[in-house]
Amino acid sequence: MSSSAPQHPRPADGHRLWSVDEHLADVLGAVRPLEPIELQLLDAQGCVLVEDVTVPVALPPFDNSSMDGYAVRTADVQGASEEFPAVLTVIGDVAAGSGELPAVGPGEAARIMTGAPLPPGAEAVVPVEWTDGGTGGGAAAGMTPASAAPEQAGGEVRVHRAAEARAHVRARGSDVQAGDLALAAGTVLGPPQIALLAAIGRGTVRVRPRPRVVVLSTGSELVQPGEPLTAGTIYDSNSFALAAAARDAGAIAYRVGAVADDADTLRSTIEDQLIRADLLVTTGGVSVGAYDVVKEALSSVGSSGSSGSSGSSGSVSSSGSVGSSASGDGDADPVDVDATRIDFRKLAMQPGKPQGFGTIGPDHTPLLALPGNPVSSYVSFELFVRPAIRTLMGLPESEVRRPSVRAVLKADKALRSPAGRRQFLRGTYDAETGTVSPVGGSGSHLIAALAHADSLMVVPEDVTSVEPGSELEVVLLG
Repeated sequence: MSSSAPQHPRPADGHRLWSVDEHLADVLGAVRPLEPIELQLLDAQGCVLVEDVTVPVALPPFDNSSMDGYAVRTADVQGASEEFPAVLTVIGDVAAGSGELPAVGPGEAARIMTGAPLPPGAEAVVPVEWTDGGTGGGAAAGMTPASAAPEQAGGEVRVHRAAEARAHVRARGSDVQAGDLALAAGTVLGPPQIALLAAIGRGTVRVRPRPRVVVLSTGSELVQPGEPLTAGTIYDSNSFALAAAARDAGAIAYRVGAVADDADTLRSTIEDQLIRADLLVTTGGVSVGAYDVVKEALSSVGSSGSSGSSGSSGSVSSSGSVGSSASGDGDADPVDVDATRIDFRKLAMQPGKPQGFGTIGPDHTPLLALPGNPVSSYVSFELFVRPAIRTLMGLPESEVRRPSVRAVLKADKALRSPAGRRQFLRGTYDAETGTVSPVGGSGSHLIAALAHADSLMVVPEDVTSVEPGSELEVVLLG
C-alpha cells in the first residue's frame, strides 16, 4: 500500500543546521493520507472515516419501554395508590424482540420488558416496583423469571401509583432520526462510534486504514529484555518505546528485534520489511561514529543491485543525501525522482541533533532515521514521526501534532539551554496551577526521568536561560 507521493526530501548542505520546523515541514511534505478502503466495523476501530454516514432508519426504530413493568392506559391508573390500587387484567407478556403485540384495552395491562415495543392501546409504562407484580401481595422488587412463573403473564396486577402519558417510554427516533448525520467524515472510530454504526445497521464502513509502522533498533550492544546481559551490552528499550508510541499515535506497529551493526544485515532487514510498511522508523546509527551503519546501509536499499527490491539505485553523498545532487543552499531538486533518497542532516535542537529522512523502495515508503539515545529517540518520535503517522491516517492538521500550552516554570533554579538550539526538557505539568516543573536533567540517556514526565518544556533557539516564574511553551504528552 503506497503511503507517500513520489517525491523526496530536499538534499542537505552538510554544514547547515536545519530548524525543527524545516525538518518537520520536509517530512510532512513527503507523506500523504493512505488510500481509503472498506472495512468491517471491528477492523475499522482507530481508523478515520472518509465519508459522512447518515442514518437510514430512526433509532430507536419504534416506541419501547425503558423499564421492566406493565404497559397501561393512563386513565386506568389515574389516582392509584397503595391504599386504593388500580386492579388491571394482565393480557400477556411483551418481551424484547416480540413480533405480534397484544392490544391493551380499558382495564387491561401487558407485562412488558425493557426495550420491548410499546403495544397498541398502551400510553405509559408502570415500573414493576410500583405494583404487586401480580402476586397479590405488597410492592414487588422485581419480576419472577417467565419460565418459573408463567402464570404471572396473566391474572391481575395491582398498580399503586399513577403514570403520566409517555412515562418510561422511549420514543421512536428519540436518539436519531432517519436522514440525520450519524458521523461526519474525519471522525476517528472508537468504541462509541462503532456502536452507533452497528446500531444503525452498518456492517462495513469506508475509512483510511491505520498506518503500518515498522520499528527497527540498531546496535550490536542491544539485548532483548528477558535475556541475560553480557559485558558491554544493554537492553533494547528504544524499539519497545517507539512501537508503543506508534500504537499510541494510532498506527499498527511491528517491532523488529535489534539489528547488529552490520550494513548488509540492516539493509536486508529493511528490504524484507518494506512489504508490510507504510512507514519505517530506525533508531541508532545516524551520528558520526565508525559503527553508525545506518547511513552505509541505506545507501543502496531498494537498488537494482540489492536483493529483494527493484528500485533505482542511489548513493550517500558527503552531505548525506542519497542519489541527489546537493547544492550549497540545500534547495536543489533531486535529479532522479525514482531513486531511493535518504537525507542525513543535523538539526538545531537538543536532544536529537542527528536525523535522517527520506523515501525508500519502489513505493517510496517514508523512512525516518532517529538517534539512538533513548530520550533523543523518543523526543524525535513525538516531534516528527507522530505527525507523519497522523498525516497518513488522514487526520486534520489540528490533530496532527501534540497539543501545547503556555505554563509558568516552577523550579529551584533557571533552566540553561545552548544558544541556537531548540531544547526539549522533560517536565510535569499541573493544569490546575498552570505550572510546569522539570523532571531529571538534560541528558539524552535519562530513561527514568522520561518515564515520570508528562510533557516537554520548549526553550527557543534564541533563549539560553529560563528563570523560575517565567512562561514557556509546554508540549503535552498525555
